[in-house]
Amino acid sequence: MEILIIITIFFYMLSTAGYFAYLFLQKNYLQKAGFYLISVAFLCHTASICYAFFQSGHFPVNNLHQTLSMAGWTIAGVFLIIQYSFHLKILGIFAAPLVTLIVVIAARLPSAPHQADSVLNSIWLVAHVITIFMGNASFALACGVGFLYLVQEHTIKSKNHGFFFKRLPSLELLDITGYACIVAGFTMLTLGLITGFIYAKSVWGRFWSWDPKEVWSGITWLLYAALLHQRLTVGWRGRRAAIWAIIGFAVVLFTFFGVNFLLQGHHGVFTKL
Repeated sequence: MEILIIITIFFYMLSTAGYFAYLFLQKNYLQKAGFYLISVAFLCHTASICYAFFQSGHFPVNNLHQTLSMAGWTIAGVFLIIQYSFHLKILGIFAAPLVTLIVVIAARLPSAPHQADSVLNSIWLVAHVITIFMGNASFALACGVGFLYLVQEHTIKSKNHGFFFKRLPSLELLDITGYACIVAGFTMLTLGLITGFIYAKSVWGRFWSWDPKEVWSGITWLLYAALLHQRLTVGWRGRRAAIWAIIGFAVVLFTFFGVNFLLQGHHGVFTKL
């Protein structure tokens, strides 16, 4: 198991190096190498998660090590889908280092799982966790696209057609890709909340209990719902959409980390150290 994790991190690091080399040298084979390397890393990562699942007998989200590993895995997986769909080659310069950082941090945390709780064996929990993590991964990539959009927009407005102007795609492609990430993330978050409600009803006897994680997940959903509404009705695009994608992901991070460490609730079972 440990050697598999080391191999996974190694390939994620190689992918990061490949994408940085592509950023500076602009050789297409470097971007392809980065993509293939992160694909291999994702497969190895998948194998390690499957191993953890069969070894423990429940979905591997029982401590912070497993939770972060799952977060990195879903970001890598969603990135591969987005990359294949939109061919936004430069997005790897954001995704690969982010996944590498998350997986390295996870590897340095205690990996011994706590005694599994019976509530972890529900199919609704599995559906809830997967959809929530996929939604958060999509929002993370939307944030990355937002940063790239702001950099390219600044480059164009300053008429300094230098390093980034030649290496970043058009504002239109960035805007479309960011929008697609948010739509995918919002869809997954909605499914995650629905499956979470059903799961809560089956375990605690009620759909909603005002748990801090539930409250902040609801706030996150409302924020992205407002963003999509404004885009469809008022035409929020470009810079404004990019800024709100970044703000939205900051809220996601607080919901994911801040609530677990600063506020008490029954969701803490999934992030025990």
